[in-house]
Amino acid sequence: MMQCTKFGMENKSICDGILSQYEFLVAARALCNKWKSVNTTLSNWTWTPIKRTSWSASCDEGYLSLENVYYIKSSMDHLSSQDLDEAEDEVDDATMVQPHCNSVHVYEFHITYSFSYRAPILYFHGSHCDGRPLDFDEIQKDLPEYSLKFLRESKWTFITMEEHPYLHQPWYMLHPCGTADLMKLLLGGGAQATADAFCYLASWLSIAGQAVGLRIPIGLSSSS
Repeated sequence: MMQCTKFGMENKSICDGILSQYEFLVAARALCNKWKSVNTTLSNWTWTPIKRTSWSASCDEGYLSLENVYYIKSSMDHLSSQDLDEAEDEVDDATMVQPHCNSVHVYEFHITYSFSYRAPILYFHGSHCDGRPLDFDEIQKDLPEYSLKFLRESKWTFITMEEHPYLHQPWYMLHPCGTADLMKLLLGGGAQATADAFCYLASWLSIAGQAVGLRIPIGLSSSS
């Protein structure tokens, strides 16, 4: 169980396993900064703002994006674009043909805020290096065994395909129906729980990322 620093009354909803939109925005900015400081291999999370013209929009909207996460089948784990360049430099030019391209899968991960569940949602999309989308069977073959075991046994998490709320395209997602209950358990729950928005998001990502085989830097959840 992770213990984090409490700040003001804003952690009341967090102790209930949910986040307000404002708390999500605070946590998203903190995640970008923290990930950059502790990550040495993957690309960095970035914030993509969404412009809203509605007079009722009370808070900035947007989503977190992690792009160019590479997976080379049967040889390496998830790689950053820099790692891929270095790996390709070591391969003889004669081998850089279509079969090699077919063995490289490129993933993109987005974290959005769900107004219905008051919780983050992890969306992801995979493709071959030539842009052809991966089907779910191909994605499952990329997942490490512990991820497949986690998905089979966890009552909190399952993968479905839904329309991305901002891109309006079909993406895979980890369904958030059990997120609130999971986070109450993970952060302690009840009146004695101490948590802030970043702690919530980092703790949630450690579980959601594991489910889809995304490697999480060890120092992400440590105190700043």
